[in-house]
Amino acid sequence: MYVKITEVLPKEIEEITEKDCINYMIQLVIDRTFNGYMTEIKTIYGILEAELGEKIEPASDEWDRLFNVDFYIKIKDKYLGLQIKPVSNVAHIPVIYQQRGLQLETHKKFTDEYGGKVFYIYSIKDGNKKVIANTEIIEDIEKEITRLKRI
Repeated sequence: MYVKITEVLPKEIEEITEKDCINYMIQLVIDRTFNGYMTEIKTIYGILEAELGEKIEPASDEWDRLFNVDFYIKIKDKYLGLQIKPVSNVAHIPVIYQQRGLQLETHKKFTDEYGGKVFYIYSIKDGNKKVIANTEIIEDIEKEITRLKRI
């Protein structure tokens, strides 16, 4: 370990170029983020639309920033929000709960302004596809859709 730290690592670090760093950041931030986003969209449209029988729309950038809503479902003149969180392992759980706590206020503002609740959907990878981890949320969303149709 001493030899690796004192001899091997410094040599490998010296070989890293600015272009390597730029390429890495492009691949990490742009490619992986975009691919992850597209996978989430497929999860939402593929699974939830079929389960709920309702049209799911992507939220505007404004709704994303103001209310932390990724997607929405319009019911009459009301909206319910969907917040999608990819979960790859248990290490993400504390961060997700921290984010959720911080987003409760923005989700309350969404409900106050648009009438519907915001629901957290956790997606996990199952082989080569994404699936909804918290499938029990589908029943809660169905209840909210029913409630909004009645008012």
